[in-house]
Amino acid sequence: MSAEALSADTATAVAPERPVKAVRKSLSNPLITAAVVALAVLWTIPTFGLLISSLRPARDVVNTGWWTFFAHPHFTLANYHDVLFKSGFGGTGGLFPFVVNSLAITIPGTLIPITIAAMAAYSLAWVRFRGSDAIFFTVFALQVVPLQMALIPLLRLYTHGAHIGGVQFLPSLPKGSYYPVWISHTMFGLPLAIFLLHNFISRLPADLMEAAKIDGASHFRIFRTIVLPLSTPALASLAIFQFLWVWNDLLVAITFAGGQNKVLPLTGRLAQLNGQFGAHPELLTAGAFVSMLLPLVVFFSLQRYFVRGLLAGSVKG
Repeated sequence: MSAEALSADTATAVAPERPVKAVRKSLSNPLITAAVVALAVLWTIPTFGLLISSLRPARDVVNTGWWTFFAHPHFTLANYHDVLFKSGFGGTGGLFPFVVNSLAITIPGTLIPITIAAMAAYSLAWVRFRGSDAIFFTVFALQVVPLQMALIPLLRLYTHGAHIGGVQFLPSLPKGSYYPVWISHTMFGLPLAIFLLHNFISRLPADLMEAAKIDGASHFRIFRTIVLPLSTPALASLAIFQFLWVWNDLLVAITFAGGQNKVLPLTGRLAQLNGQFGAHPELLTAGAFVSMLLPLVVFFSLQRYFVRGLLAGSVKG
């Protein structure tokens, strides 16, 4: 290989690194760093105050502000015990059954739409067929439909089923079950999930796909062995967003759970208890922090994938 060719290959290999270095250099400015740290501190103060209030005795929470904790440090874990397990707060067994309900709703409500969206995104990106572009643009357009417009039609569909004339072709769903909530979160999450994953999967190297097809790999094998591993950052980023959305949701839960405690999530029960236990802020703050704990664990556990997913495709090369 000639020196000119080697120099050209080296320049081509180094070229994608230049935008990354420029971004890192711009973000390493001391003023920008100080501003980011200040915003992070301001954003964290309310959460920190909530945590302190949840650990203080009732008389301290009622009579003094949470910042006085540093002058007179008194804390107790009794608030969390009462919130989670005491029958007087949150119904029978405290809030723990509602935490289980939230997990039973959130885990399928995250895995089902991401699984369907990944397969749909691969089909729309790499399996060319007549009308694929129209389907993709239709899915993209569904993002502008307000969620609230679908609540009453879906509720009627779940309650009475679907009929054409006198023939019922879709049965009604059983009352007091998780199915309506799972189906609703899947439908509401699919348009954005398909759009984001399509943009990521469509940027995967075409040579890799062609090589797999030449070797005789089917679309399912390509999707399972190539697309899914390479799409891990995008899938993890989407999983974080979907998990936080479903876990923190209140409107869909109280609409389709039917007001029954056996399927009501934690957010729905906390909303009910806000008026009933308004005179016990130490218990409400403990319950609110319990509802925040699992999303924080999920976010920090998948943070590295989240950052990679955000930066994926930002540099071409």
